[in-house]
Amino acid sequence: MFLSILGISWFWFLGATYLTQLPNYAKLSLGGNEQVVTLLMTLFSIGIGLGSLLCERLSGRMVELGLVPFGSIGLTIFGVDLYFAEPEVVFDQLVGFVGFLQYPDSWRVMVDIVMLGMFGGFYIVPLYALVQQRAERSHLSRVIAGNSILNALFMVFSAVLAILLLDAGLTISQLFLLIAVLNALVAIYIYTLVPEFLMRFIVWMLIHTMYRVEKQHLDRIPDEGAAVLVCNHVSFVDPLVIGGCCRRPIRFVMDYMIYRLPILNFVFRTARAIPIARAKEDPLMLERAYEEIDSALQAGDLICIFPEGAITRNGEMQNFKHGIEKIIENNPVPVIPMALRGLWGSFFSREGGRAMRKWPKRFWSKIAFTIGTPIPPEQ
Repeated sequence: MFLSILGISWFWFLGATYLTQLPNYAKLSLGGNEQVVTLLMTLFSIGIGLGSLLCERLSGRMVELGLVPFGSIGLTIFGVDLYFAEPEVVFDQLVGFVGFLQYPDSWRVMVDIVMLGMFGGFYIVPLYALVQQRAERSHLSRVIAGNSILNALFMVFSAVLAILLLDAGLTISQLFLLIAVLNALVAIYIYTLVPEFLMRFIVWMLIHTMYRVEKQHLDRIPDEGAAVLVCNHVSFVDPLVIGGCCRRPIRFVMDYMIYRLPILNFVFRTARAIPIARAKEDPLMLERAYEEIDSALQAGDLICIFPEGAITRNGEMQNFKHGIEKIIENNPVPVIPMALRGLWGSFFSREGGRAMRKWPKRFWSKIAFTIGTPIPPEQ
């Protein structure tokens, strides 16, 4: 929570720097008059509005933390490009809106300003939503008030830093370059402390580059309380697709060999997945897994298991193992059936041999994720 608030305040640091320096940037670097200033301020505001509106579309109407790293990457890229977009020759006299548009690189500057605002929207909206979602109801107003105080302090700090750096001889373009680089360093620091942001970004990028997911009946997953989710097992990325579609964090129970896969292991560890092994392979790991499942359900978490116990080798459902029965016997919570469709034959499935050993046949293919009616534990 506190690191998320610091992330919000950092955005206000960036935003205050850009907004306070854009008038001088338009005059001293672009040779523009007040019309150009108004144009740049308008474009920056439009960009933030577009980014904020697109958040709902890109996040699937859920708090998608994966957009936060996406936003910070864009803020750095277009902040750096704004430095290189500065014209080499300043006009002899200040020009207006029309004169500025006639300059060859004016469109590059305007695109950078719009994209800075848009990626700022991608960055800030999920953080605000996260703070409101995870704050205790009894303390929400205090959290928002504290957030506002920190925002103001960071804005004051941005003004003081700008004064010092400009007095030291930096140009406004160099100041923009410096804060873009600082943004990258701050982002790396925050994502190191809170790897959940980076994990969600990896999941979000995978889902939105490899697949188009049709989601059905997501509202059947309760917003609070423990439940066991069960799903067919088609590919190695099933947990990523499920976790990326659901609003609540899910703890997955998965084969320890899949849990240890390179790159994906970072995602699974960050999501607090529970590795499990067969009794013949590692009885101690099996016992520890059941104990961790019991603790998670008693704490009100969502647990997702693949009751077939392995990824299908022929695209068909396999026999269920007895693990689901043992879990429900110890923890009588609702069971929510789910289904994945369209992943068989993908790069991550075992169709045609071992998974991830063949060239992907297609990108952005359409798959479906459906959630059935919750079943009472006694049934």
